[in-house]
Amino acid sequence: MTAARGTLGYMAPELFYKNIGGVSNKADVYSFGMLLLEMAGQRKNLKPMVDQISQIYYLSWIYDQISNGKEIEMEDASKDERKLAKKMIIVAMWCIQMKPSDRPSMNKVLEMLEGDTGLLVMPPKPLICPQ
Repeated sequence: MTAARGTLGYMAPELFYKNIGGVSNKADVYSFGMLLLEMAGQRKNLKPMVDQISQIYYLSWIYDQISNGKEIEMEDASKDERKLAKKMIIVAMWCIQMKPSDRPSMNKVLEMLEGDTGLLVMPPKPLICPQ
Protein backbone atom coordinates (compact mmCIF):
# COMPACT_ATOMS: atom_id res chain seq x y z
CA MET A 1 0.00 0.00 0.00
CA THR A 2 1.49 3.33 -1.01
CA ALA A 3 -1.13 5.67 0.46
CA ALA A 4 -3.93 5.46 3.00
CA ARG A 5 -7.39 5.62 1.48
CA GLY A 6 -10.78 5.79 3.11
CA THR A 7 -13.07 8.05 5.07
CA LEU A 8 -11.54 9.93 7.99
CA GLY A 9 -12.98 8.70 11.24
CA TYR A 10 -13.38 5.18 9.88
CA MET A 11 -9.76 4.51 8.94
CA ALA A 12 -7.73 2.37 11.31
CA PRO A 13 -4.88 4.11 13.16
CA GLU A 14 -2.26 1.75 11.70
CA LEU A 15 -2.88 3.33 8.31
CA PHE A 16 -1.29 6.48 9.73
CA TYR A 17 0.95 5.24 12.54
CA LYS A 18 3.16 2.37 11.44
CA ASN A 19 4.55 1.80 14.95
CA ILE A 20 1.27 0.27 16.27
CA GLY A 21 1.10 -2.60 13.82
CA GLY A 22 1.04 -3.48 10.19
CA VAL A 23 -1.98 -3.03 7.96
CA SER A 24 -4.09 -6.20 7.85
CA ASN A 25 -7.71 -7.31 7.79
CA LYS A 26 -7.95 -5.86 11.31
CA ALA A 27 -8.16 -2.43 9.63
CA ASP A 28 -11.54 -3.55 8.26
CA VAL A 29 -12.57 -4.66 11.76
CA TYR A 30 -11.79 -1.13 12.99
CA SER A 31 -13.86 0.48 10.22
CA PHE A 32 -16.75 -1.89 10.92
CA GLY A 33 -16.58 -0.95 14.60
CA MET A 34 -16.86 2.74 13.80
CA LEU A 35 -19.87 2.06 11.57
CA LEU A 36 -21.44 -0.13 14.26
CA LEU A 37 -21.06 2.70 16.79
CA GLU A 38 -22.84 5.11 14.48
CA MET A 39 -25.67 2.68 13.89
CA ALA A 40 -26.10 1.88 17.58
CA GLY A 41 -25.98 5.47 18.75
CA GLN A 42 -27.95 6.88 15.85
CA ARG A 43 -25.41 9.67 15.42
CA LYS A 44 -22.06 10.44 13.90
CA ASN A 45 -18.85 9.96 15.84
CA LEU A 46 -18.15 13.69 15.89
CA LYS A 47 -21.13 15.95 16.50
CA PRO A 48 -20.07 19.58 17.05
CA MET A 49 -23.44 20.96 18.22
CA VAL A 50 -24.16 19.09 21.46
CA ASP A 51 -25.43 20.18 24.86
CA GLN A 52 -22.54 18.81 26.92
CA ILE A 53 -18.91 19.37 26.04
CA SER A 54 -18.20 15.74 27.03
CA GLN A 55 -20.45 14.57 24.20
CA ILE A 56 -18.43 16.32 21.51
CA TYR A 57 -16.19 13.29 21.17
CA TYR A 58 -18.76 10.55 20.92
CA LEU A 59 -16.43 7.59 21.49
CA SER A 60 -15.37 8.79 24.91
CA TRP A 61 -18.89 9.81 25.90
CA ILE A 62 -20.55 6.53 24.88
CA TYR A 63 -17.80 4.44 26.50
CA ASP A 64 -18.36 6.25 29.80
CA GLN A 65 -22.15 5.88 29.49
CA ILE A 66 -21.97 2.10 29.03
CA SER A 67 -19.19 1.60 31.60
CA ASN A 68 -21.19 3.47 34.23
CA GLY A 69 -24.34 1.44 33.53
CA LYS A 70 -26.30 4.38 32.13
CA GLU A 71 -29.09 3.94 29.61
CA ILE A 72 -28.44 4.93 26.03
CA GLU A 73 -30.65 7.82 24.99
CA MET A 74 -32.85 6.66 22.12
CA GLU A 75 -36.18 8.21 21.24
CA ASP A 76 -39.11 5.78 21.09
CA ALA A 77 -36.86 2.75 21.60
CA SER A 78 -38.13 -0.42 23.23
CA LYS A 79 -36.21 -2.25 25.95
CA ASP A 80 -35.06 -4.82 23.38
CA GLU A 81 -33.81 -2.08 21.04
CA ARG A 82 -31.82 -0.49 23.86
CA LYS A 83 -30.35 -3.89 24.75
CA LEU A 84 -29.33 -4.45 21.12
CA ALA A 85 -27.77 -0.97 20.94
CA LYS A 86 -25.73 -1.70 24.07
CA LYS A 87 -24.51 -4.97 22.55
CA MET A 88 -23.53 -3.20 19.33
CA ILE A 89 -21.61 -0.55 21.28
CA ILE A 90 -19.68 -3.08 23.36
CA VAL A 91 -18.74 -5.07 20.25
CA ALA A 92 -17.77 -1.85 18.47
CA MET A 93 -15.51 -0.85 21.36
CA TRP A 94 -13.64 -4.14 20.92
CA CYS A 95 -13.35 -3.46 17.18
CA ILE A 96 -11.79 -0.02 17.63
CA GLN A 97 -8.97 -0.95 19.96
CA MET A 98 -5.79 0.93 19.02
CA LYS A 99 -3.57 -2.09 18.43
CA PRO A 100 -4.72 -4.38 15.61
CA SER A 101 -3.76 -7.41 17.73
CA ASP A 102 -6.27 -6.33 20.41
CA ARG A 103 -9.18 -6.32 17.94
CA PRO A 104 -11.29 -9.44 17.43
CA SER A 105 -11.52 -11.28 14.13
CA MET A 106 -14.68 -10.73 12.10
CA ASN A 107 -15.73 -14.28 13.03
CA LYS A 108 -15.48 -13.31 16.71
CA VAL A 109 -17.37 -10.06 16.02
CA LEU A 110 -20.20 -12.07 14.48
CA GLU A 111 -20.16 -14.48 17.42
CA MET A 112 -20.42 -11.56 19.88
CA LEU A 113 -23.26 -9.94 17.94
CA GLU A 114 -25.22 -13.19 17.82
CA GLY A 115 -24.53 -14.06 21.47
CA ASP A 116 -26.02 -13.01 24.79
CA THR A 117 -25.46 -9.39 25.82
CA GLY A 118 -24.96 -10.46 29.43
CA LEU A 119 -21.83 -12.41 28.49
CA LEU A 120 -20.09 -9.44 26.88
CA VAL A 121 -17.52 -7.49 28.86
CA MET A 122 -16.35 -3.97 28.16
CA PRO A 123 -12.88 -3.80 26.65
CA PRO A 124 -10.25 -1.38 27.92
CA LYS A 125 -11.02 2.20 26.93
CA PRO A 126 -9.69 2.68 23.39
CA LEU A 127 -6.60 4.89 23.38
CA ILE A 128 -8.24 7.06 20.74
CA CYS A 129 -10.65 8.27 23.45
CA PRO A 130 -9.54 11.23 25.56
CA GLN A 131 -8.82 10.05 29.11
